[in-house]
Amino acid sequence: MSQENVEIVRRVVQAFNRRDLEALIESFTADVEWVPGGPAAVERALYRGRDEVADGFATTWMAWDVFHIDENEVRDLGDSVVWLGSARMRGEASHLEFDQPFAIYFVMRGGEIVRFRGFVGWQQALDAAGLEE
Repeated sequence: MSQENVEIVRRVVQAFNRRDLEALIESFTADVEWVPGGPAAVERALYRGRDEVADGFATTWMAWDVFHIDENEVRDLGDSVVWLGSARMRGEASHLEFDQPFAIYFVMRGGEIVRFRGFVGWQQALDAAGLEE
């Protein structure tokens, strides 16, 4: 099941990069929780449920005319996955640009994402997953 979880995470990241909201949320449980990391936290620090998460992503995409994440490594932890990469972003109004490390810690249940949290550094995500680097 865990390799399947890695593939689910990769599909979610690809959907995010395409800004395909429907494909993005299809792998989320109804009670999913999202804790955005860094500049992605446009309106709030926590989103609960598919509708709130979908609204949060839509708002994020409106704030950033460029927001693309690139994978460096994915760590399969069985019932969770740590995605490590980088984020390139440019503000819609400010035109401020960021190119920084980015990581996401996903918690899985029954082949769906139940919780995920973004981080502006890899070590924070590894710490959240209980890993030492």
